[in-house]
This record gives sequence, structure tokens and C-alpha cells, in this order.
Amino acid sequence: MLSTYKIGVVTGADRQRITRLLHEAGVAVAPGGAGRRPRRTPDGDRLDTLMARLYEEERMPSTQIAVLAGIPDHAVLSRLRAKGVTIRSRGHNNREDRVTVPLDDLTKLYLWAGLSSDEVGKLLGVSHRIVLRSAHDLGLPVRMGGAPPSRGPADIELLTALYEDPEVRRVLDLHGVPVVQEPGPIWKRFPAPAPLTAALVTELYEGCGLSLQHIELLTGRPTAAVRALLLDSAVPLRSAGGRSPFMRRWRKAGRRDLPWQAVAGGGALRAGKARSRPGLARPAGSWPRVKLRRAGRRAG
Repeated sequence: MLSTYKIGVVTGADRQRITRLLHEAGVAVAPGGAGRRPRRTPDGDRLDTLMARLYEEERMPSTQIAVLAGIPDHAVLSRLRAKGVTIRSRGHNNREDRVTVPLDDLTKLYLWAGLSSDEVGKLLGVSHRIVLRSAHDLGLPVRMGGAPPSRGPADIELLTALYEDPEVRRVLDLHGVPVVQEPGPIWKRFPAPAPLTAALVTELYEGCGLSLQHIELLTGRPTAAVRALLLDSAVPLRSAGGRSPFMRRWRKAGRRDLPWQAVAGGGALRAGKARSRPGLARPAGSWPRVKLRRAGRRAG
């Protein structure tokens, strides 16, 4: 028995017209897909495995995979879902497909060689903001901008500092936001982030003095989504540039607790952090650290 699709191929007629003529002739037409039995073949299984690897490990978009495989995009997505692959979100606020800097590059160039975020970005072809965002996401110590401090911390592990703040933790607990202290990209730390609420972002932004990036780190929602919700809630945004109230509060508290030996350039604070994370320790006799740059350079 031929399907309406095959009849259309043979006759060249439109499938809808064929279906209408069959109904008028009193012929029962089976629903689309009826009677089909899924056929699994070794070649099909290998293709599904390859598509899953390209999508998950190589971060290749489904449209590009569809071109390589010679099948429609919707078929790629359907086969990926059947294999248990989590489909990435699409659009301007995408979390999964954003540009990042690998941990190995950051460790060698930013930590070991002591290059600035600008210099690292120029070497890798990305902006200094992407370098700093990647470093914060991965939990690395990021150098403070401005003049070298005489007292207090000269770098910050931002994720740790945010979670150690009592007021920030109070707001997160109040709104049921999970605490995910393990470093990594936000799409890995928050595979399915909870929706943002106006009350949550307002308390974090105005009450705790966090920046948009800080809120992204704590909620898994991109800064663009945070900004849009604040604007919709008529919350006045701070002007670009300068330190957030949280950073000023954190640095002021650090000045009271830490001696001048903790400043960047190989001081006790950074050495302790490197020892606590062996993979970040600089090999002896390699990668000489660059001296501190003059005041006025960007953060990092």
C-alpha cells in the first residue's frame, strides 16, 4: 500500500489534494507516520553518536551539523533528544554558545606569565572582558585594577568572595537560589537556572551592591537578562566603569585584615591560593611574572 507521500511523488500532485480526493472517494487515509517502524542500523547509531559529540563536546550548532549530515535541522534535534542530549537555548541571551577562554590558556598567560587581560585578549583574539569573565567563571584569582594597594588584597576569587558575603547568602537563601560553589561556565553550574524575579535582582543589585556580572555568577542567568529585568522594574542602573558597592566594601574589609605582603607579584596571598589549587601553581624556573603595571591600567 502506497502512502500519500509516495502517491504524490509518482503523480506529481500535492499531498493535500491527494488526501482530499481519497476522502471524497471514501478511502480511509491512515494518519501521518502510521504503520512506520523505527529502524535502527549500525550506521544510524554511529551517526547519532557523532552528532552528539559534535554538539556537546565541539559545541557545534545543530544547523551546521544538519549540513554535514545531510538531514534537516529538526531531524538533528529530534535524534539528539532521543539520545538524551540536552538541547541548548537559542537567542541573544544564550549561555552555552558564548565565547570563552580555556583554563589552560588563562593559567599560562594570565597567572604564570602575568600578562594583563588586554594582552591575553589580543593574543587569543578576544576582548579583555571575555578574558576576565572566563577567569571569574573558572574561579581564578583576578588582579584588581588601579594603583597597587599598600594593604589588603590585590586579587580576588570572585565566586568565593560572593558566597562568603553574609548579606548575599541571606538574599540567596531567602529566594531559594541554589549555592553552586564549584567553578565553571554558568551553563554547567546551572543547567536549568530558576527564573529571575524582580525582587531577587533588586535586592542583589541595590541591597547588596552587586554588579550585573556578579548576579550572573550567582544565578546562572546572563547579564543581558538581568539588565532587562532591572530596567523593566524601573531600577536605576549605575553608570559603567568603576567598582561596584560590593567590591568597594570587600576591598575595604580586606585592607583591615591583610598586610601589605599580600599584594600581587608573587605575594603570600597568591602563593597560598596556588598551593591550594595545584594545577595553577607556576612551574619553577618558568614563566617569570611580569612586574606590576603603572596605575590606570584596566582591571586584570
